[in-house]
Amino acid sequence: MSDFDGGERLTTQRAVGWLAFAGTLLVVSGVFKILDALWAFKYDDEVPEDVQTVLFENDLASWGWVWLGTGIVLVAAGIAVVSGAQWARWVGIVAASVAAMLFLPWIYYQPLWTILSVGLAILVVYALATYGGPRAPETPARA
Repeated sequence: MSDFDGGERLTTQRAVGWLAFAGTLLVVSGVFKILDALWAFKYDDEVPEDVQTVLFENDLASWGWVWLGTGIVLVAAGIAVVSGAQWARWVGIVAASVAAMLFLPWIYYQPLWTILSVGLAILVVYALATYGGPRAPETPARA
């Protein structure tokens, strides 16, 4: 069975698998961001004075709110990707693309994990760009 039929995107087992993969990685990434937020809230008052960031200086609570919002959006997008929501497809593509670019500076310190992380991000972009489009009305998603 072809993935395309007269301009309409058909849902195949391969498409369902790729979308499940992308949705799962988005949900897992979102859960880890939520855990990062909880860590930031817990250790907000224990930051040494010499630890600073460019954006929020040494205020971990501000980073916690950023990571909490990001995590919630990623979890919602991961769940919505499986149902075929177009907004979730684009959120996932943007999130995975930004993640792949932000992983690259770590290649000097953790080359194996960086290559693995960038590879997974590229696979998520591929899955969402290739199989995340609108489905033909007569072909609902099959599990």
